[in-house]
Amino acid sequence: MKLENVPTIRDLLDIAPEKHDDRTFIKFVRDEKIVEKKFSEVRSDGLAVCRKLRLDIPERAHIAIISKSTYEYIVCMTGVLTAGHVAVPVDPDSTVEDLALIINDCDASAILYGEEFAEKVNAAKVLCPKLSYEMLITPDNFENIYKEFSEESEYAALSDYKMDSEACALIIYTSGTTGDKKGVMLSSEALVSNLIFEPYDPIVVRVDTVLSVLPLHHIFCFICGYLGPLNIGTCVCLNGEMKDLFKNLLLFKPDQIRVVPLIAQGILARIRGIQAKNPQLSPKEAAAMVTGGNLDLMLSGGAYLDPALCKAFAQYGILLRQGYGMSEASAKVTLPDPGCPEESVGRIMSTIDVRIVDNEIQLNTPGMMMGYYKRPEETAEVITEDGWLRTGDIGYVDDNRVLYITGRLKNLIILSNGENVSPEGIENKYKTNRLVEEVLVYADKDMIVAEIFPNKEFAELNGITDINAALEELTDKLNENALPSHIVARLIVRDNPLEKTSIGKIKRVKN
Repeated sequence: MKLENVPTIRDLLDIAPEKHDDRTFIKFVRDEKIVEKKFSEVRSDGLAVCRKLRLDIPERAHIAIISKSTYEYIVCMTGVLTAGHVAVPVDPDSTVEDLALIINDCDASAILYGEEFAEKVNAAKVLCPKLSYEMLITPDNFENIYKEFSEESEYAALSDYKMDSEACALIIYTSGTTGDKKGVMLSSEALVSNLIFEPYDPIVVRVDTVLSVLPLHHIFCFICGYLGPLNIGTCVCLNGEMKDLFKNLLLFKPDQIRVVPLIAQGILARIRGIQAKNPQLSPKEAAAMVTGGNLDLMLSGGAYLDPALCKAFAQYGILLRQGYGMSEASAKVTLPDPGCPEESVGRIMSTIDVRIVDNEIQLNTPGMMMGYYKRPEETAEVITEDGWLRTGDIGYVDDNRVLYITGRLKNLIILSNGENVSPEGIENKYKTNRLVEEVLVYADKDMIVAEIFPNKEFAELNGITDINAALEELTDKLNENALPSHIVARLIVRDNPLEKTSIGKIKRVKN
């Protein structure tokens, strides 16, 4: 599917100040003060970085970027993209080896980095012979760039560059829940096509202020936490460090936040704690003491969301729903609206076609990737001959275009008797019990194993002194109604949480 007259990222940047009455676009805390940047300032600052890069790197280049989710990071990404270069965001939690692997794999010749990553970058440079340019991302350095490369400077004409909407603009590396990182190539047209669904979808939920919690190097967060608000005029408040979440909820009082289930669980636990200590408060009053009082919409992604969590938040006047997307489709595939059941992952955007082939969800989307960088064989495996994207997800669509996910093809456990077992199905049954904080199901020597990290706080509050025995009892109960192939033969109770990616996905054990 291809949409007509799709603007470029530069077009969105140019029209935003007038389109949105040059309201405040970005807010963040610096030196214990709230700093506000209007749409025109983000445009001006981004284009200053664009001019600096076009002067220093005249030829189109792949530029790696590693930084925390700061205002400068947004400006940096804007500058790289509008300069016609290819941005390659890197997970800030990457090891030196992972950073070097991505730099070499994407053929980056330049790197832009926050000063806290200097030691990591210097170590990686030794392993990356193609790197020839570097820039430090700091507020002081960028303030100098804003002044030296302003629209009034001698370099003003350098930003008069028309983006090629069909050329690769972004290489985003998949999160690698199984350790295999691949560079997804996305054009400006694909990225923006994912945003201009408004004429097609009247179910879009409008919000004034969103708190950006998840890291911006991830495609879901970059699209929904920057480009989307740039298009529709939402004010974005940058959370910064995760430890500041609850402070910033009260400071910025957002209408909406995007989370992973672990963050949602943490917010719910905080609200319940307030309610337990202050029984005179109404549910909404207790929630307001944690969220600031305006929060009425939470969108979750990245991992399975327990429907019970949605029901729990509803008691506090907060709509929590799960969305669905993937890097290969420029992030978004569904829009979770109030009419979607808690068990679903949202309503399919009307700009996207979906079909189910052998239980697998396949997409025809204007946000389709160009392919995996330098991996034609793997690209051919996920894009069918007739141009549909194979998601690798198992699921179904109802008559209202609401999508349901039941598992992952690559995670299927194939037993020696030929039976196929979806580990997610078993995990989801465990997750209905609040004693289970995290769970991972896999096969070991033809036996189904469940590893569980228990919710010790829940156990303490409910007088559960023998957690292992309680989890064994839960497993026995689930096994009673399970198919023979789905019986959990071994239970492992963990002392520590399971290993996760930077956005909270549990890393899977390879079967």
